[in-house]
Amino acid sequence: MKTSQQGLKLIERFEGLSLTPYKDCVGLYTIGVGHLIGDGRSLPSSWNRTLTVNECYELLASDVTKFELGVARYITAKLTQNQFDALVSFAFNLGLGTLQRSSLRQKINRGDKKGAIKTWLKYNKAGGQVVKGLDLRRKAEVSLFLS
Repeated sequence: MKTSQQGLKLIERFEGLSLTPYKDCVGLYTIGVGHLIGDGRSLPSSWNRTLTVNECYELLASDVTKFELGVARYITAKLTQNQFDALVSFAFNLGLGTLQRSSLRQKINRGDKKGAIKTWLKYNKAGGQVVKGLDLRRKAEVSLFLS
């Protein structure tokens, strides 16, 4: 399954689009639509360019592929397009390792949709504090998952 335009727009809505490098909410260097530059911890000294909008979307398409494959691998339950898109957004934001280890994954695979939603909404913190943007993102992902 591939992420739909609706799913890509959800990711872009919360990641934003930046033609130049910036530090995300946890201090990692990012560009485009949530594309991590290297390991994110430092900006390579050779980095001195601005991306075009097309380059940003090409990076997004490339980045999303990894998360699509991860969702397909870790979620064994049958998914609708919207459910798949919501899970790709979740994994794109938090990483495939988080999805793999999560009770969210276990609950979805067991068919416990109500439990999954309750768990999903708990992934709204950075540094132990609730982050408004993460809270809004989790609610948007849940809304898409349920639609």
